[in-house]
Amino acid sequence: EGRLAIDLDPPQPPVEKGIPYSSGGTTFLGAIRMGIGDGLASEFPVFVYGEDVGGRYGNAFLLLRPLLERSGDRIVNSPLSEAGVLGVCVGAALAGLRPIGEMQFNDFVATGFNQLVNNAAKIRYRWGGSVPMVVRMPWGGLRHAGPYHSQNTEPWFYRTPGLKIVVPSTPQDARALMAAAVADPDPVLYYEHIALYRDPAIKQALDEAPLAPIPIGRAALRRAGDDLAIVSYGAYVHIAMRVAERLAVDDVTASVLDLRTLSPLDKAAVLSVARHCGKVLIVHEDSRTGGVGESLAAIIQEEAFESLVAPVRILGALDTPVPYSPPLEEYFLPSEESVERAARLLLAY
Repeated sequence: EGRLAIDLDPPQPPVEKGIPYSSGGTTFLGAIRMGIGDGLASEFPVFVYGEDVGGRYGNAFLLLRPLLERSGDRIVNSPLSEAGVLGVCVGAALAGLRPIGEMQFNDFVATGFNQLVNNAAKIRYRWGGSVPMVVRMPWGGLRHAGPYHSQNTEPWFYRTPGLKIVVPSTPQDARALMAAAVADPDPVLYYEHIALYRDPAIKQALDEAPLAPIPIGRAALRRAGDDLAIVSYGAYVHIAMRVAERLAVDDVTASVLDLRTLSPLDKAAVLSVARHCGKVLIVHEDSRTGGVGESLAAIIQEEAFESLVAPVRILGALDTPVPYSPPLEEYFLPSEESVERAARLLLAY
């Protein structure tokens, strides 16, 4: 008596199905290219700046090469200096342009850390200035590329006020979030998972016409269930979906929430799936210690504790550098089997 009534079956967001996957569709890499092309063709004064992006190369993954003939004058090679790339982007944004800077691999952003954290991120707070820049951050493991080309740097910036972080997991979202990032008045870190670039399983048919921007800060419920909520982002969304399908064989229904944006976080969506399911498994390929998962778990246990029927579980990589060796990287990263095992242990709690 006297306690607030608790909704025992609070609703979840509607499932966002998106464009169906099809073998003849556009790859994740192709969708990013289309998003950049949309930006270059828009009313915004967009240009691309980074190492080896222009000339006849088109970046380390050849992602930009088809755009060079049409827009090569605005796809500009930089010196081999990440600090220089980011400094130019900050200055150009302040001067009224809309730069899309590229870190060839997100690991290399460390040498330009000050430009992002102490310059770009602080200008809105310091004098109300607008810094409309996008920083493309190719990231992630699952490719046996070792410790300098596979790191998860998103936690470095997740706790930095003033930086927005988007993490698409599908071609459709990759293109629509690029549109949102280009249009945003503040600096946006655009994380694109390299292991998804040419993944044939996630192709989607995209028209030539630009997609409407997805509002930055809105998660996507990819699958609805009642027994367990799996929360993830990036490449591990697809692992979560496969695990949910395997659980369904045993009449277990799992929700899968794709965060899609890390900052600002869609806290309402996270809390709604937690309250609805009562059991939450957070999965990401970043190391668990200091990762985004631990922050999510704190939010859930503070704001949805009365709805939980089990402790929030977090599954992440080991607290080591990313190994080169394929067997060691497989051991280092959460596997599909380990995600399923964690899910079943949580279900049995």
